[in-house]
Amino acid sequence: MFSQEGKVFIVTGGNTGVGYELCKVFSYHPGKLKFLHLDLNDLESVLQAAKSFSEQESKLDVLWNNAGTGANMVDPGAKSVHGLDAMIGMHCVATLLFTELLVSQLRASIRSDNPGSTRVVWTSSYLAEGASPINGISFEHLQNRISDRTANYAASKAGTWILGREFANRHGNEGILSVIQNPGNLKAGSYAGTPALAMWLINPLLHPPEFGAYTQLYAGISPEVSLDHNGAYVIPWGRIRPDNDCPRQDIVKAMTSTEQGGLGYGKLFWEWCEEQWKPFML
Repeated sequence: MFSQEGKVFIVTGGNTGVGYELCKVFSYHPGKLKFLHLDLNDLESVLQAAKSFSEQESKLDVLWNNAGTGANMVDPGAKSVHGLDAMIGMHCVATLLFTELLVSQLRASIRSDNPGSTRVVWTSSYLAEGASPINGISFEHLQNRISDRTANYAASKAGTWILGREFANRHGNEGILSVIQNPGNLKAGSYAGTPALAMWLINPLLHPPEFGAYTQLYAGISPEVSLDHNGAYVIPWGRIRPDNDCPRQDIVKAMTSTEQGGLGYGKLFWEWCEEQWKPFML
């Protein structure tokens, strides 16, 4: 792996699963690991985590938005501390808020001699394509929660994808590279709560969690991923997938701006997320 000396990283969800495997990789290199308390289920925790980080570091080279929860680990209808749908609240609203609060530190790490090294990596899922509603998210269901846990999880991961693409649109011209990745089918805890018979069928298709770290590393530090790939979607175990190879062209069109013939869901969903956290930012 290329030297990362002097760089500052955040890996959310670094205490378990893929995030833990990613932190293990960095522990083998010179540097220091620090704990940062972050609970995406609580927007106050998000605010405090960003504040704590800004008091310790003036720059941020790569933010891996890895933390989240599995489809079967949240009860249908569950809400976050502030009353948001738990899946959308954690994977979309809280993750976007945390990222936006750290933009000034990301800007401080931009280097003209190493363009594209400042990055935000967003974690989607194969279920974003396999089980999300048409266009990835349904604004009707954002207000009236769907009871199917898998479909709700899939929509939240499609929402993550849409926000990552919109972040590229908003901050790419500053030199911040935004990459969305599907870490793969992994034995990383996200299937907790799945019925035993279903797990008997699924287990042969799952890979060790360190494989997900390979995808994360590629998205976060590979020189093959450049500013020309801003908004790109990375698939296991480190490959950029062109939009025209995506089986869900409805999501691709939804993410595309209205000026380019799309539905402009990136702008719409971003602004919806802002409305959710606005009452807690006063």
